[in-house]
Amino acid sequence: MKQYQEMTSEELSQELAALKVQYKKYQALGLSLDMSRGKPCQEQLDLSMGMMDVLDSASDLTCEDGTDCRNYGQLTGIQEARELLGDMMENNPKDIIIYGNSSLNVMFDTISRAWTHGVMGNTPWCKLPEVKFLCPVPGYDRHFAITEFFGIEMIPVPMTPTGPDMDMVETLVHEDSAIKGIWCVPKYSNPQGISYSDETVRRFARLQPAAPDFRIFWDNAYGMHHLYDHKQDYLIEILAECKRAGNPDLVYKFSSTSKITFPGSGIAAVATSPNNMEDFISYLRKQTIGHDKVNQLRHVRFFGDIHGIVEHMRKHAEIIRPKFETVENILERDLNGLGVGNWTTPLGGYFIMFDSLPGCAKDIVARAKKAGVTMTNAGATWPYGKDPQDSNIRIAPTYPSLQDLTTAMEIFSLCVRISSCKKILADRAS
Repeated sequence: MKQYQEMTSEELSQELAALKVQYKKYQALGLSLDMSRGKPCQEQLDLSMGMMDVLDSASDLTCEDGTDCRNYGQLTGIQEARELLGDMMENNPKDIIIYGNSSLNVMFDTISRAWTHGVMGNTPWCKLPEVKFLCPVPGYDRHFAITEFFGIEMIPVPMTPTGPDMDMVETLVHEDSAIKGIWCVPKYSNPQGISYSDETVRRFARLQPAAPDFRIFWDNAYGMHHLYDHKQDYLIEILAECKRAGNPDLVYKFSSTSKITFPGSGIAAVATSPNNMEDFISYLRKQTIGHDKVNQLRHVRFFGDIHGIVEHMRKHAEIIRPKFETVENILERDLNGLGVGNWTTPLGGYFIMFDSLPGCAKDIVARAKKAGVTMTNAGATWPYGKDPQDSNIRIAPTYPSLQDLTTAMEIFSLCVRISSCKKILADRAS
């Protein structure tokens, strides 16, 4: 089939009529399929059920250093957990703080503390006339929701195949002291699934911000989430690069086991410089006497070491790889050559990004919902939910069964074609 733009209006109208017949057949099925968030499926959660058996009432809950995990203490986490996540994050255990189940919660707390009390003795952000944050777009909606909650002005920065537009980042950060940070998902990014290049990471480490309290919020959420054994993206370690560049305090690096074990019961961590560590610990002493050490010990006993995590993630990949390939195969089969959109083919992470014709994304997502497929809201990948092109859609393949996903993607591709036909015909009429 030739591209839609190359068809006559009569051919397009005939195509649209045929597509609508197919669409009504799907509507008649009364489906309810959820692709709205990047959640692990039940089979993935089942992989970690053995963790429930590594500790019981007869277990020794004492760490190697004598810490009783049932009691208070160990503000920065038990040593074994710091070592395990240190290997996972490629950082020295002494530079790591172990938190509760959610790295997003830690990011929110970090912004909140900067807002009320400042960063390392600098003026609290709430006392400044304006505070700004850089937001690579398309990007992670929950990041943007945090900065929006605090009334921080968000500045979109275009993403490229190698990461954020670093020319723009360097200029803005160097010239504007009101810019206090940037959100980053550097490996298998949300939603594109791309990883920052070596040059991009090095340029981040060599930033010269006008604000002394500027920080890179480096959310390495998908550091272990490869889809393939022999085709994997690799990322330069940012803390080491910052130290080499003479900017040791520039970055907060976040990670967690949320999509490795149980999203609601994992462990999160921050890796950062000694100066930043001291700043974090100063408020942690007021906030808590220690996070859940029993859960930290449970993770350590379950995995043993980093090799246990690597093997565990291979099992995850075996479950979700066919789902990613199904999405890509259906998009290729139904849309390739029509000129109605393009999509990414990531080697890891949790998402595939789809870009429709401008002005079609909201219509596609709404049309899919009417046929029983719930997706992430169009525009969610931009600050304030406002995609200026109305073209970006995040596809989350992991949660549905393979059968449901196949049906959902057939409906999605059908909605893309219907919306594209209508858009082209409307443009011609106007």
